[in-house]
Amino acid sequence: MSSSIKAVLKPHLRDVGSLTVRRVLPAMAARLIGPFIFFDHMGPATLEPGVGLDVRPHPHIGLATVTFLFEGAIMHRDSLGSEQKIIPGDVNWMTAGRGIVHSERTPAEDRANGQTIHGVQTWVALPLEDEEVEPSFAHHAADTLPVVERNGVTLRVIAGTAFGETSPVTTFSGTLYVAGEFAPGSAFALEPEHEERGVYLVDGDLEIDGTPLEVGQMAVLALDETVTLASTHGARVMVLGGEKLDGERFIEWNFVASSREKIEAAKVAWTNQEMGKVPGETEWIPLPQKQ
Repeated sequence: MSSSIKAVLKPHLRDVGSLTVRRVLPAMAARLIGPFIFFDHMGPATLEPGVGLDVRPHPHIGLATVTFLFEGAIMHRDSLGSEQKIIPGDVNWMTAGRGIVHSERTPAEDRANGQTIHGVQTWVALPLEDEEVEPSFAHHAADTLPVVERNGVTLRVIAGTAFGETSPVTTFSGTLYVAGEFAPGSAFALEPEHEERGVYLVDGDLEIDGTPLEVGQMAVLALDETVTLASTHGARVMVLGGEKLDGERFIEWNFVASSREKIEAAKVAWTNQEMGKVPGETEWIPLPQKQ
């Protein structure tokens, strides 16, 4: 393995209703990469007509959720009254802060026709000073995100800064989040402008300084090194990271916090249905019982 790779994270597979999810973060070898504390690769999964995603209302604290799709569509609804359909290339950024509730479902028109769903959902842990910020939701259409071309690689800056460009998405700490599409035979140099960096292979083939990465794996890169990412036949890649987080974070179910007390308080509030409701929805996911 190249000296520019500190660790390779392998996914845990989970079934979420009608699709399979590869969960890479948190991992034993890397609980966080920059502010990213959770990384799920959804699908690809073909949903037959009449079948869809139905993630019932559930809560979050202490984080921001980031949804980015390659295929398909998801309807986001939350306790602020937001209702937003996300399609490939767009970004949904929901800041939970002190607490928010949301649902994610297949839009009615897509459910009727059937669709392929494929994308990535991440959680970004909030810095201590913003941990209990007022919740908010922002949608950014694909054509508002900066795109950089480098030697046959198309790099879309989802959040934060990269390659001299800054995404319009509001972040709370130094952030690197980029979707890369490699043409066959393309390569580019990833410079160490961010403190912590990870590279995830969505599909295709990729080498990092000559070391191949398997689909569904994430390479944690060494500090302060420029690394070369190269693809022979083409690839889709996510590059993520940023500034190291300001201290330890606890994670339980959908909650992230700097103390276990905050998580316990959120569990009680959710059980008592005191965290808000998604307008028009009566279902909700109960707090999981510890085994």
